[in-house]
Amino acid sequence: MKLNELSPAAGSVKEAYRKGRGAGSGNGKTGGRGHKGQKARSGGKVRIGFEGGQMPLVRRIPKRGFNNIFAQPLEIINLSALNAFENGETVTAEALLAKGILSKCEYGYKVLGNGKVTKNVTVQANAFSASAKEAIEAAGGKAEVI
Repeated sequence: MKLNELSPAAGSVKEAYRKGRGAGSGNGKTGGRGHKGQKARSGGKVRIGFEGGQMPLVRRIPKRGFNNIFAQPLEIINLSALNAFENGETVTAEALLAKGILSKCEYGYKVLGNGKVTKNVTVQANAFSASAKEAIEAAGGKAEVI
């Protein structure tokens, strides 16, 4: 097979539809644009969110607080998830991803104190809640902030 012998699959390439080429074409005269109005004109389009001069929804809804666009949100896991590991194991983001406890971990994860941990494991996380750190250490494990 050579490059000059390649061709697309049969039926995958359609002929370009030509608008405004007479009444017999089924799309002549106004060319599918209807009669008059802003959208019928050449270059006539409305920007996203424009509501015809009415105050747009995005400006009608009140703004509250501060939204940090540079925030790096942490994933969260609970203490009960740590029981999936064996005694003496080290819990890292990679290990959690491998076991399917986390599905993604872009910026790291935080351990929260919901549930009970029964294994003594070394947990390497970006953050711990105070109760989670206490519970891990009470079970004989270590809580290391990375």
